[in-house]
Amino acid sequence: MTDELSQVFAALADPTRRELLARLTDGDATVGELAAPHRISVQAISKHLKVLSQAGLVSRADGHRSPVHLEAEVLDLMTAWIERYRRRAESRFRRLDTVLAEMDHEQTGRGPVREETA
Repeated sequence: MTDELSQVFAALADPTRRELLARLTDGDATVGELAAPHRISVQAISKHLKVLSQAGLVSRADGHRSPVHLEAEVLDLMTAWIERYRRRAESRFRRLDTVLAEMDHEQTGRGPVREETA
């Protein structure tokens, strides 16, 4: 995967990594703090953090014991992509609602005919 968005979505495909990010929304944490609620080793958590780091979702200052920091602006990239397609889907649904309302009006001769907006 070469593009940033693909790396972000791939990193978030794992529930443990999503839990780690959720924890980091409360603030920076050490690897040990992140590992504490999980039934996997600190080394396994470190591997998950490496994937998140490669996707740009987390960062750490130099040093093995430095806290892990959430890079929230990368989530903005993902949110913008999702929002663009959500708006497109909503527009299609509005058009479908208009067509269905017109069909209902033609069949029953009652009910308002809504005009498409946007």
